[in-house]
Amino acid sequence: MTGDAQADDAREDAAAPDVGETLHALGEGARASARSALGTGRALRALVAADLALARSALARTLAFGGVAVALGGSSWLLLMAAFIAALRSTGLSWLAALLLAALVSSVGTLAAAWAAMRHFEHSGMHATRRQLAKLGAAAARTAAKQESA
Repeated sequence: MTGDAQADDAREDAAAPDVGETLHALGEGARASARSALGTGRALRALVAADLALARSALARTLAFGGVAVALGGSSWLLLMAAFIAALRSTGLSWLAALLLAALVSSVGTLAAAWAAMRHFEHSGMHATRRQLAKLGAAAARTAAKQESA
């Protein structure tokens, strides 16, 4: 070997890291990855808990508005039947007009309560959790694709 080649070999040996240092750095990277995964798991657990609490609340509201819709729907049916009976029994318009107006108000209330129940029921879909799980799935797919291409 010439003097230049020996000097290059000496510089490469000095720049090469020790096996122990490499293993230590690898262990630190693994611990950092584990801490990150643990933090992600905790955040996902908190998200699922919050989503379940929202779904529980939405279910209670849905049941309440559903009860209102059933009560108003029942009263609407009764009032409509009373209007029909009044139409048959009465020749004047005052009874019929009053009963039909009450039935109309009851029907509008039934529709409003049913709409509110459906609107609150949408909160039980756990949409935030599904989005985060989809992101995790997409990230895992990207990582797998990178590993396959390497």
